[in-house]
Amino acid sequence: MSESSLGKEMLSEFMGTMILIIFGAGNVAMVVLFGKAINTTWTNITLGWGLAVLFGVLASLRSGAHINPAVSLALACTGRFPWRKVLPYSIAQTAGGCAGAAIVFLDFHAKWLLVDPQLASAGVFCTFPAVPGFWPGFIDQVIGTAVLLFGVLSIGDFASKNNAGWLGPFAVAALVMVIGMALGAMNGYAINPARDFGPRFFTLMAGFSTPNLMDPSVVLVPILGPLVGGPLGAFIYDRTTGMLNKA
Repeated sequence: MSESSLGKEMLSEFMGTMILIIFGAGNVAMVVLFGKAINTTWTNITLGWGLAVLFGVLASLRSGAHINPAVSLALACTGRFPWRKVLPYSIAQTAGGCAGAAIVFLDFHAKWLLVDPQLASAGVFCTFPAVPGFWPGFIDQVIGTAVLLFGVLSIGDFASKNNAGWLGPFAVAALVMVIGMALGAMNGYAINPARDFGPRFFTLMAGFSTPNLMDPSVVLVPILGPLVGGPLGAFIYDRTTGMLNKA
């Protein structure tokens, strides 16, 4: 594959992840900054993130619509994706997450200064644990991302066998939505290192004062958990449902 082709795929991943964060973090910003006025609930947030995934996927179909380093890594670990592309994809995805966060902050900047002039609400952009310590959040992220990859591969095989490729983006969006509804509260269901660290890096540059913003026990959970959980879910799929589908 030429460098030009890889560059186009990286741009695709950048744009897809940027769209993901514009709609996802923008949805959370609406809740935080206008919550009482618009009567929002956790369901609104999970629905918003699901739709954010849908449009992020649609924006990055050229590159396979990973928009998540855990997806790229899991596909490489199971022979579905070239290892040489994992790092470039991950860099593009993380940069896209950072850019998306910057756009959301720019859009809401005037309201932000009224509601939160100390910039203590980095949770709009990145995740924080419901329970202190590394392990509860890590376990949550491993499980959530394993479920994500198991579901993504199931959807991909179903769509391929039934000539229903159009179904994929909608089913993946619904999958992310139900993961948020079922498992989301323990650690914000990042299930995506780029979705968390890209926006987190932006909040650091923008001067957010949220406590523990860059605490290793907070920062590493949504990075390491998905990077373990993604390949785990893919391996489990290949040795269970994937094997049955091929039988």
